Amino acid sequence: MKTAADAQGAELVVVSADEKSDVQLSQIENFISQKVDAILVLPQSTDDVAAINEKATAAKIPLVYVNRRPADQAGFPYVGSDSLVSGVLEMTELAKLAGGKGNVAILSGDLSQEAAQLRTQGCKDVIAKNPEMKLVKEATGKWQRDLGQSVTENWLSSGEEINVICANNDEMALGAINAIKAAGKTLGADGILVGGVDATGDALAAMKAGDLAVTVFQDAGGQGGGAVDAAIKLIKGETVEETIDVPYVLVTPDKVSEFEGK
Repeated sequence: MKTAADAQGAELVVVSADEKSDVQLSQIENFISQKVDAILVLPQSTDDVAAINEKATAAKIPLVYVNRRPADQAGFPYVGSDSLVSGVLEMTELAKLAGGKGNVAILSGDLSQEAAQLRTQGCKDVIAKNPEMKLVKEATGKWQRDLGQSVTENWLSSGEEINVICANNDEMALGAINAIKAAGKTLGADGILVGGVDATGDALAAMKAGDLAVTVFQDAGGQGGGAVDAAIKLIKGETVEETIDVPYVLVTPDKVSEFEGK
């Protein structure tokens, strides 16, 4: 975002709501009172954006959603990726590595958010296409490594056999890997296959070490830069598509080097 703003001579002000919808709304109200030219929003709850839409509309300030698609775009542009696709890409590769059979557990993100809902659905859609695969566990780790680890610890202690863990993001996947190692169990096709989404630096390192089976690259730079470009077009009175898709890309161990540093 900063690179795109600097390139166009725009001033970028960034604040974080730390996943709190009420804090985010207050920040947006502050931006409106400051009479900014446009507002970019990564919604804290994709199910609850009505107040944001109403305030931006009333203030006649261009609004662009980025990274998480709101349930009600209300005609505002969204720049991001199709979360369903990432879940399908991840689970398709995991199913391939597992030979199309085995018990699957899903680590979901915050289920008030579109990304968690659709990535989870993508995992389930692929499981449903493989008759010898069964969903045996599902819980939220709220995108966090420590929660992903504790949830997986509970699963492993239950005695239920798990062959595949489809995590909504890399942080939870890395937590699951920590739990599996701590339990003295094997990772990979001969043990438990773990997948994630984002292709973070830590995830790519885990893949090189043979711990993470698959991840899916989410182009944060493409999303952030695209959102700034869309906002500036709106400021200039130009037309912007309602959905600007930034594709996900499957990352497997043989392609790690292509994504390092991105």
